[in-house]
Amino acid sequence: MPRRLRFIVGYDGRPFAGWQSQASGNTIQDLLETAFASIAQQRVRVHGAGRTDAGVHALAQSAHADVPESRLSPELWAAALNASLPPTIRVLRSRFVTEAFHARFAAKGKLYRYRVWNDRILPPLEFGRAWQVARPLDREKMRREAKLFVGRRDFASFAANRGHSVDDTVRTIEFVRVRERGPELELSISGDGFLYKMVRLMVGALVRGASGQAAAGEIAERLHNPKRLLARARFVAPAEGLYLVRVKY
Repeated sequence: MPRRLRFIVGYDGRPFAGWQSQASGNTIQDLLETAFASIAQQRVRVHGAGRTDAGVHALAQSAHADVPESRLSPELWAAALNASLPPTIRVLRSRFVTEAFHARFAAKGKLYRYRVWNDRILPPLEFGRAWQVARPLDREKMRREAKLFVGRRDFASFAANRGHSVDDTVRTIEFVRVRERGPELELSISGDGFLYKMVRLMVGALVRGASGQAAAGEIAERLHNPKRLLARARFVAPAEGLYLVRVKY
């Protein structure tokens, strides 16, 4: 009988076409399933807590797979997978769980981090890991406007179209925190769920407002009239600054 293996995986998203399996095979899910197949000698389906887009990183993505009965312990599964994966993808820890656990459907929320480098010069080791914004930012304004997202809101105007409509666009944001260390701004966003590109649209709106490029009250207006303002121009923050930090259960 197969056993359900729950595991935490971290990855540098730059070389890959996102999490979800694609025909190219160059996704996190595809590479994990290839690694499982080489060890188990059979097809093993990997289920993630959610999708991350091309270029988005993960410190702790949550996933599970039903693996064939074997003598491999969870620790050996992790070691064997890491031996088969590229060094930009690592299984950090794993354990056996009951069939009641599902990485996606059991999740209660997620924590994301977005990194902005607010300076004219981006250090070379930050390339692909932070969004460089050279224009001066009003950081206090960013903090004030970040609080507008907190609570249960309709985020229809902070979601991109994935090719099909989403009936329920209401989500609860627990907090949006802005921390600064010199030129680095770190935005932590925690919520019970996120729409397609929602975090990047939120960050894009905050940066536009803090740089003086957006009309006064734009974020509040979008939250107050989410459906009516869908057609207005929006800015999606680049993928490389976004990190999935944790999945909550």
